Amino acid sequence: MKTNFKALLAGASAVAFGVIAFQSVASAADLNDRMFVEKSPWQVRVRALGVVPEDDGNIDQIAGSNLAYSNSVTPELDISYFFTENLAAELILGTTSSKIYAENAGGANGQVGKTWILPPTVTLQYHFTNFGAFKPYVGAGVNYTMFFNQDATGVLTDIDVEDTFGAALQVGFDYMLDDHWGVNFDVKKIFLRPDWSANGGTLTGKAKLDPWLIGTGLTYRF
Repeated sequence: MKTNFKALLAGASAVAFGVIAFQSVASAADLNDRMFVEKSPWQVRVRALGVVPEDDGNIDQIAGSNLAYSNSVTPELDISYFFTENLAAELILGTTSSKIYAENAGGANGQVGKTWILPPTVTLQYHFTNFGAFKPYVGAGVNYTMFFNQDATGVLTDIDVEDTFGAALQVGFDYMLDDHWGVNFDVKKIFLRPDWSANGGTLTGKAKLDPWLIGTGLTYRF
């Protein structure tokens, strides 16, 4: 009888130990899952973006000439990956169109062309995390702008604005409404000065766009 009692006690202890161990593993797994959700490195934003270029540039063949460009508003998507809670990389995607104007160019004054612009930009950001729901950041990176669907108008028969690289600076903030959703305000300065040519290369110059990108929208942290 004692032997059976000892065996029963040992078996019950083993079962109890197994249940406790299983519960511990399950709790740890659940905690890890929740931590993974809370610390997901991915974030997306959707913004309305105002594109405000500088009105500067030149036609090499006409002394004192200047170029100007239209402002535009366009939707923008950006995708961020957080290496740490402070350090992130952001890819900005969007496209817009711009009208090109010649000034102080004699008979060529007025609108001389129109082009669509695709300016994907990657920035490396530092996020400040000691202000609660208010999360400001600064960033710097590189832009590569592609110009497509280019049309000449006025006295020009053709126009070609060349694709080019540019530097980018950034400052902004997210204000988080909860663990996932927030609102965003963001300002970028792109240093963008592509070469251009027109009328089969008989006219050349540099378009000093250097646009401000001013955006506001929604943030979602996965």
